[in-house]
Amino acid sequence: MNRNWILYGLLAAPLALQAQTQDPTPYAKTITAADLEKHLRVLASDEMEGRETGTRGQKKAADYIAKYFKSEKLTPIVKDDKGKDSFLQSFNLYRKTWGDFYVKAGGQTFTYQKDFTSNGLLNLPSETSYETVFIGYGISDSAYDDYAGVDVKGKAVVFLDGEPKKADGTSVISGTKDASKWGSADSWRNKTTLAKEKGAAQIFIVSAETGEGFKRVLAQRGALAGRFNRLMLKSTTENVGSVGSFLISAPMAAALLGTQADQLAKAGEQIGQAGKPTASSMKGQVAVKAERKEETVSTENVLGFLEGTDKKDEVLVISSHYDHIGISPDGQINNGANDDGSGTMSVLEIAQAFAKAKADGKGPRRSILFLTVTGEEKGLLGSEYYADFSPAIPLEKTVADLNIDMVGRVDDLHLGKSDNYIYVIGSDKLSSELHTISEATNAKYINMELDYKYNDPKDPQRIYYRSDHYNFAKKKIPIIFYFNGLHPDYHRPTDDVDKIDFKLAEKSARLVFYTAWEIVNRDGRLVVDSNKP
Repeated sequence: MNRNWILYGLLAAPLALQAQTQDPTPYAKTITAADLEKHLRVLASDEMEGRETGTRGQKKAADYIAKYFKSEKLTPIVKDDKGKDSFLQSFNLYRKTWGDFYVKAGGQTFTYQKDFTSNGLLNLPSETSYETVFIGYGISDSAYDDYAGVDVKGKAVVFLDGEPKKADGTSVISGTKDASKWGSADSWRNKTTLAKEKGAAQIFIVSAETGEGFKRVLAQRGALAGRFNRLMLKSTTENVGSVGSFLISAPMAAALLGTQADQLAKAGEQIGQAGKPTASSMKGQVAVKAERKEETVSTENVLGFLEGTDKKDEVLVISSHYDHIGISPDGQINNGANDDGSGTMSVLEIAQAFAKAKADGKGPRRSILFLTVTGEEKGLLGSEYYADFSPAIPLEKTVADLNIDMVGRVDDLHLGKSDNYIYVIGSDKLSSELHTISEATNAKYINMELDYKYNDPKDPQRIYYRSDHYNFAKKKIPIIFYFNGLHPDYHRPTDDVDKIDFKLAEKSARLVFYTAWEIVNRDGRLVVDSNKP
């Protein structure tokens, strides 16, 4: 006997007793691969420009979703800035970023992330000039001291990355082939601290990388520096000073010191050969401006409400995020068809199915909030704003959240094995009833493989914490997260519509619909009786 029918026999009886007698199948069948594709070809088109939070493309996507909710006669339940009912829940995000940030020397202007990068933050809102001085490798050690006899107070110091070495590769400091603390990968931290202690006004570290190698370093550092420019829900104050630490190229260093790049290289070689600091007359002038400012970024969640009947004060949330990562630095559009255009198209189709049921007089007993959020890619910000700051429905009235993120793609773990699966995450963590409903509903209507790999708290991917449902789970609201897994196109321009398996997405969306139908039509509200990690 098919094991799913055994499972159904054990678990479906309570559902049959508690759910309404109306057959949901005709409404589930309105969720079709063709309709899903129609939505996705709009949401994941180049016109949406990758839907990055706060951008024109994200707002175009929000407008499309809002118009669709209106066409299905869902109710707007938030207010716009004029006090009118709206499908758009608008709010502001805040970002600290660079304004004017440049270095002038030798008649040239050098720009951030093109000619140099910054090790940390500084704020120098007015252009300020300094005398520059070359101090070898910027080291002060018991056996070797670049600062001996050199006054750097109030000056901009320029020094080479790494440490001096003899012709055979032996470190002048350690006396061996092993690097000293001044030659490690993060030795710039020690050197920067030392320069500040010596009174340096600005610090310029000359990279050992040249040409394409230096460009790669800038790109890597730029990616890491993104944490300083991230969007946040609250305005914050940064801990910044006026002394900066810059990683620069040899040609830029030469401009700072009024010399040639090959002279800098020779200076480093001479120090290694001598085994001690050598006097240098290289000096010059530099002007720096590094302006930190705060930007306000407006963005929107999109909410469509379907009122229930006799239990309308209790509300089920069905969610997805509709934002993505936008346009890459090289100009390529990241359309985010799977992440998370696929979840959003599913929410739209599920909303249509429930709206049709209501129009036929078979509407849900409990109300449903269809919630598509922004800012997921920036740190689950849209769902955090909703759950922590402005829930349109009181959280105590919210019975569960069914969240859909990245469906319709077979991941590497299932290639060649199964295209009839869905990862189910979180169903048992807060409510044993929700888990039972999930499994019984699948057995009764869909018969997909429910994969619980990512539900394991020991799984290193920690997927449970990485999508918008988690902001509901933190409030002890039961959740299920539906997910088809990661793939090589994740967060790449190649995450396109043509790679979506719409029949798989259709089955996934119908599973969510049937599960939602059981939750909103049962007699009793889901119990919260679990507390699993």
